[in-house]
Amino acid sequence: MTHAEPITGAQALVAALERAGADTVFGIPGGAILPAYDPLYQSTAIRHVLVRHEQGAGHAATGYAQATGRVGVCMATSGPGATNLVTPLADAYLDSVPVVAITGQVPSGVLGTDAFQEVDICGMTLPITRHSLQVSDAAQIAPAIATAFRIATGGRPGPVLVDITKDALQGTTAFAWPPPPVPPGVRPVRPPDARAVRAAARLLTRASRPVLYVGGGVLKARAVQPLRELAELTGAPVTTTLMALGAFPGSHPLHLGMPGMHGSVPAVAALQRADLVIAIGARFDDRVTGRTDTFAPGATVVHIDIDPAEISKNVPAHIGIVGDAREVLTRLVPVLRAEHAAGRRGNYTRWWRQIDAWRARFPPGFDETGPGLAPQRVIRRIGELAAPGTVFTSGVGQHQMWAAQFLPHERPYTWLNSGGAGTMGYAVPAAMGAKAGLPDVPVWAIDGDGCFQMTGQELVTCAVNRLPIKVAVINNGTLGMVRQWQDLFYDRRFSHTTLHPGAGDGPGGRLPDFVRLAEAMGCHGLRCTYPEELDATIEKAMALDDAPVVVDFVVNQDAMVWPMVPAGTSNDDIMAARDVRPDFGDAGD
Repeated sequence: MTHAEPITGAQALVAALERAGADTVFGIPGGAILPAYDPLYQSTAIRHVLVRHEQGAGHAATGYAQATGRVGVCMATSGPGATNLVTPLADAYLDSVPVVAITGQVPSGVLGTDAFQEVDICGMTLPITRHSLQVSDAAQIAPAIATAFRIATGGRPGPVLVDITKDALQGTTAFAWPPPPVPPGVRPVRPPDARAVRAAARLLTRASRPVLYVGGGVLKARAVQPLRELAELTGAPVTTTLMALGAFPGSHPLHLGMPGMHGSVPAVAALQRADLVIAIGARFDDRVTGRTDTFAPGATVVHIDIDPAEISKNVPAHIGIVGDAREVLTRLVPVLRAEHAAGRRGNYTRWWRQIDAWRARFPPGFDETGPGLAPQRVIRRIGELAAPGTVFTSGVGQHQMWAAQFLPHERPYTWLNSGGAGTMGYAVPAAMGAKAGLPDVPVWAIDGDGCFQMTGQELVTCAVNRLPIKVAVINNGTLGMVRQWQDLFYDRRFSHTTLHPGAGDGPGGRLPDFVRLAEAMGCHGLRCTYPEELDATIEKAMALDDAPVVVDFVVNQDAMVWPMVPAGTSNDDIMAARDVRPDFGDAGD
């Protein structure tokens, strides 16, 4: 598509976004980016959501991308507008989320002079983006946007930043779409090595204690169906990381739960006693492995990942398969079928007997003997009462781990959280982005009172833009996960983790009053303090659909997240509860 008449760089930017498929942009205008907002005002294809803080724009773009599978787009002006995007860009980078961030920049003639609101945002974001580029020529704006969308989605997805000088936005150019098809530096994903695929299949038929260790890359690759085929074909147990929850149904008999620091005991034990670990789209994060020198000590490791830099980065792989997870699994399944047809099949009977013994001894559960609401029960009931297909976002901390443990996680792309960066304040803006992308799908944000106070102002954005998300504030009056560490490892010296010193614990006693705060932002505000109110409060929140809803769940501040592997220790040191350390037994048991 070519414009016969010259257009401005700003018009080229909006036209390029439209051609690239963007339908929603989250942002805030400012001086350097202002020229882009004039043609954006006239666009009928792109909806702009005016956020209250640029961090909210970045997390909303991430939530949009995670929920829809499309590229999330955010926009900010130069200087502090751009720097406020740094945290969400780092968040998207560590979780491999396709986001394109567009920032305005001072005119090219004053670059390098410390002009008003000038910062080197490309330099700042170089380590936390897949690519960052600065455009100072109107003719290069459309090619830069095309490049950004290709890089954001090509191979391992991730964020890309395009910084555009004000004079480039104001200049004129001819516009043609599409620009040249292959941007420099983009390498096509090659087919997986057939010999390595066959070797992995042979290992599965010979193993006695295999585990499929599934990471978020399976969701990025849309490889849910071939993963299930592989698991059910082999009968091997499956663990899904924090970023992969929903990639395999949580209720499936082959599913052991989440591995790692706050994973289930059977999942952690199975990895520690496995003789074969097939890692698919996972990066052997320290929260999963514990001390890497003690992780799965008796296992042969097969590592499947689209990013060759991940192979053997943290844990040495005996076989590394570089490729798209969907393509690798699609090739692996028929090879295994041929192996089975030839009479070569692994016998995992004894292995499942051991796993079932762990399951029986360490079922998921929680202590309800403390005062007030048990936060785990609150989250579990929200999951049980919510409609199938509801999207859940989460902040970071205890509530995140309880949500990972007690929500159903039956469907892919319904669990959005900040895994790699662990960004407090993620839940509300991410829920906003998910709701903007999927307006007909219910969206719940499971948040802590500490996280909520970081980005809760985006509820105003939700109210104004008719994005009726539900927010469950798990209100224990503290920075809960930090307090838990102080309880366990700092002799209960609760240094600066109480959010409301001196406030009472009765209804409304914890500060701020989230009910009144919600109402002030144009939302419905509810409070639940007693167990007998729980179901009725959740059902009322779900029935209110004309505005966002905030529910203040006043919970027991002494509730703990169990199981737990203390940081820096081996997974063998997992604590199922306070002073309870399971003995996994020998690998052959």
